[in-house]
Amino acid sequence: MAARTKTTKDRPSYRCTECGWQTAKWLGRCPECQAWGTVEEYGAPAVRTTTPGRVTTSAVPIGQVDGRQATARSTGVPELDRVLGGGLVPGAVVLVAGEPGVGKSTLLLDVAAKSASDEHRTLYVTGEESASQVRLRADRINAIDDHLYLAAETDLAAVLGHLDAVKPSLLILDSVQTVASPEIDGAPGGMAQVREVAGALIRASKERGMSTLLVGHVTKDGAIAGPRLLEHLVDVVLHFEGDRHARLRLVRGVKNRYGTTDEVGCFELHDEGITGLADPSGLFLTRRAEPVPGTCLTVTLEGRRPLVAEVQALTVDSQIPSPRRTTSGLETSRVSMMLAVLEQRGRISALGKRDIYSATVGGVKLSEPAADLAVALALASAASDTPLPKNLVAIGEVGLAGEVRRVTGVQRRLAEAHRLGFTHALVPGDPGRIPEGMKVLEVADIGDALRVLPRSRRREAPREEEDRR
Repeated sequence: MAARTKTTKDRPSYRCTECGWQTAKWLGRCPECQAWGTVEEYGAPAVRTTTPGRVTTSAVPIGQVDGRQATARSTGVPELDRVLGGGLVPGAVVLVAGEPGVGKSTLLLDVAAKSASDEHRTLYVTGEESASQVRLRADRINAIDDHLYLAAETDLAAVLGHLDAVKPSLLILDSVQTVASPEIDGAPGGMAQVREVAGALIRASKERGMSTLLVGHVTKDGAIAGPRLLEHLVDVVLHFEGDRHARLRLVRGVKNRYGTTDEVGCFELHDEGITGLADPSGLFLTRRAEPVPGTCLTVTLEGRRPLVAEVQALTVDSQIPSPRRTTSGLETSRVSMMLAVLEQRGRISALGKRDIYSATVGGVKLSEPAADLAVALALASAASDTPLPKNLVAIGEVGLAGEVRRVTGVQRRLAEAHRLGFTHALVPGDPGRIPEGMKVLEVADIGDALRVLPRSRRREAPREEEDRR
């Protein structure tokens, strides 16, 4: 392919200021009039500088700014208000992202109906479904209100036209990747289109004092689709999480200019819609009359909220040379570490050549190290076929040396366990204030924790393994 040649416009031009002689390169002396230092470049773009312009509002001391204009208004869904920091602030733009089928549209349609009133109209714009499809969902979850307006549009200009006609206090757009502007080249969902649509809606929200909820798609890796600039432009970013085969749904705050990002909202998805769970710990427990070997309870922190969760383990004789290691709701690497610690520091050798299955109850995912002690005790209980004492919770991080380390929020975890009726707990040293009536055993290492198992049964598993050898 031939190389690109410079055009005449691309080449610099020089001219003598005395006689007007022109040349393509600079010379110190003009060959025409023999003058020195008169050859200068011309036709170059002028240097532009920004001059001070007219200000829209005068700067005032920050103490004189009226903060009442940014007072949050409840969405009608307490669990969502918890994550938002009290509700929706006028002019705020919230991005809600999640996997397909997790329940984003169902939740936001419920929010649209509950927040609509005589003084606050709500406009729900759908770009993925028809208006009749949204109406069917609204009938199913009882989200019908006279002040809730519905429109099916994929053109940005039409969406802005609906804002002028309805004048809503809340706009919900499902989703930002389906709307496009005809003035911008590219298909809907592209970087240029998403940037233009988000920018136009953010400007409209700030000018009108209108709260806006934008639904965003995610990639196969779980990240928000589109340019990262979208997350920087909006005020709040929420992630909707949950296993589609489980009832539990979690809404996490990733970015929040009006509140903290360590709050989590819990929801339950069912046939009649989605409802908030003020006390979701019951979803993660199995009520039994008598304790079962291989089960242990722990208290995990989802944001600031303590949740009691159950860890289950099962060990069986392996029929293959390489034993299976299967986990559900737990990190495989953490479970493998606990197996190594139990074998080396806890002297339980029966785990090496057995198939091991470990899981959580209710679809909850335990990723924090505070669940290590519960995982280790569940594995040890399954290996010895000995149940742990009833009404016992285990909290603590286990190191490779077998030590039990302190974790954050021990007092909150113990208070939640005591509220649900648990009377005994295994915790690291110095747990702080202990709830009245609760017996707490401080353990320094995994050996101290294994003493809660009956001694005779605890040694049975290693002896059986040695007999096989």
